[in-house]
Amino acid sequence: MNTNSNTYTVIYTTVLVVFVAAVLAIVSTVLKPKQNANIELEQMKTIMLAANVGEVNGEPDKSADFKSLFESHIIKTYVIDNQGKASDEATSGFKESVAFKTNLKAQFSALKNGGAVKLPVYVCRLDNGQIVKILPCYGVGLWGDIWGYIAVKADGQTIEGAVFAHASETPGLGGEIAMPWFYNQFDNKTLNVGGQFASVKIVKGGANGNPNGVDAISGATITSRALETAIAQWMDVYAADLKADAAKKPAQETETSNAE
Repeated sequence: MNTNSNTYTVIYTTVLVVFVAAVLAIVSTVLKPKQNANIELEQMKTIMLAANVGEVNGEPDKSADFKSLFESHIIKTYVIDNQGKASDEATSGFKESVAFKTNLKAQFSALKNGGAVKLPVYVCRLDNGQIVKILPCYGVGLWGDIWGYIAVKADGQTIEGAVFAHASETPGLGGEIAMPWFYNQFDNKTLNVGGQFASVKIVKGGANGNPNGVDAISGATITSRALETAIAQWMDVYAADLKADAAKKPAQETETSNAE
């Protein structure tokens, strides 16, 4: 065959493209299980960090085994619908649970469009024996998706901790939502204003000690507002479940008082 002909060029190019595509497909197939495992591990890590598990001095512990921490601290998962009704409860095999496998981006889209949702709840027992619920949130920042988890104590209104991440926010500005200095502000904040359930605020200019607010990121107003909106949108669905926890507290305190 004439190697200088157009026919040769077309055949050679076609064979090369097919060969490269086949190699890439094989590599992708081989690496897929490892990629999925890394995604799952990152999800476990984020969930645990929201409850301040696997942290040292407010920073992620680089030596922590987050898979083991997740398996030992999560005691139950379930999902709730738009009315706060729980379903798909799991008390073992949490990596295979409906909650863990829920696509948060798809749930965000359903929330935004008024569709039916199934939002995950992770029930976590801390080392001190206290129980917290870890709740995700998801939204859109300035340049891309933003998401995170908020852990709420058994009283249904006090935040144990939080952690956030993003796809493409500006480093040093909106990207700061993923930094410990920002998300550690949520520790011990309250989802309560004047006795009523209220999502936490991200306040431009500073929260100034407001127990329901945290300081916004200087120069990142849009991302700060977007995160506040995402948290509020998801907490609005979780409110019924958290209010039920809050209602249990007085009864428990009364029982303890009578026992004394």
